[in-house]
Amino acid sequence: MQKIRNLAFAFLALVWLGLCVFAWCKPSQDISDWERRKLVQMPELTVQNLLSGSFMTKFQEYTLDQFPLRDGFRQGKSLFQYYALGQLDNNGIYLTEGHAAKLEYPLDKRSVENALEKFQALYDQYLEGTAENILMVVVPDKGYYLAEKNGYPAMDYAALLEAVAAGTPWAEQLDITGLLTADSYYRTDTHWRQEAIVPVAQAVLGAFGAENGDTFTEVALERPFYGVYHGQAALPMAAEEMVYLTNGTLEACSVLHLDTGEVTQVYDANMLDSRDQYDIFLSGAQPLLRLENPDATTDRELIVFRDSFGSSLAPLLLQGYRWVTLIDTRYISPALLGDYVNFQGKDVLFLYSTLVLNGSAALK
Repeated sequence: MQKIRNLAFAFLALVWLGLCVFAWCKPSQDISDWERRKLVQMPELTVQNLLSGSFMTKFQEYTLDQFPLRDGFRQGKSLFQYYALGQLDNNGIYLTEGHAAKLEYPLDKRSVENALEKFQALYDQYLEGTAENILMVVVPDKGYYLAEKNGYPAMDYAALLEAVAAGTPWAEQLDITGLLTADSYYRTDTHWRQEAIVPVAQAVLGAFGAENGDTFTEVALERPFYGVYHGQAALPMAAEEMVYLTNGTLEACSVLHLDTGEVTQVYDANMLDSRDQYDIFLSGAQPLLRLENPDATTDRELIVFRDSFGSSLAPLLLQGYRWVTLIDTRYISPALLGDYVNFQGKDVLFLYSTLVLNGSAALK
């Protein structure tokens, strides 16, 4: 028995040694496809870093991120914690009703106040006395439909909506929570499915008194879609299908990147091989876009202050406008907007998810 133990110990030691040597020799990965984040790189070795102890701290972070077969070990750990130990979530991700969702709790009132202060600054600088109509839409995250009824902690969504309404008295409030369900979102991702948000687009256009009534054709992407929660949870989840909506109007539209002058299409085929297929909608994260509808029967323009949820909604709003301008102040300073955008006489939509409002530090 002792001999068997010694052999087992020696085998495990050799495996561990082999993994350590491999970790030192293998090239570092820049990005984790599963987790959709940059991985820690080897820290610079200097006398100062050694003496201060910062080298060893950063090196420990590096080894955790660059460990061989890391994704396999993560999945094994997640399976054990979730199924063997019966934990209700893993890495803040829980599975219920066929969906993966993130625990978004509690309501961060200071974060919401921070967002509202920035919205107020935009109104004071650009919109007061210039904008034609202003509409505020808060996009609920999946937890609104899944968390509380399935026994998970849920933020106080009612308090969030009340705070937004009180903090933006200059905007009409449009409540879209009744137009969505959990199935309006991808099962493995944060975002809503474009084919499920036509009622939201119709409600927004109706609130502005804009033309509304286009029909769309669904086009499914061939590549299977795995959302951000698939990698973060490190649990086995089936791939799903991503669909976009198109018609003759959208196929004729163009997208001008105001910061670079580049012109692309509403659905960017260059993003089909992107790590995040949601980037097919308006080329993903972009600071300033101007969509033009050459078939429009009006010269009206809509300006949208938005987060990533606006990427799939904006194409559905083009039926009511000649131009739709998208502004994402996570990627551009509001102080620069006057150089690119004329707000005089325009309709303005604020479209932000509860995820951004509850974590508004990213807003400039």
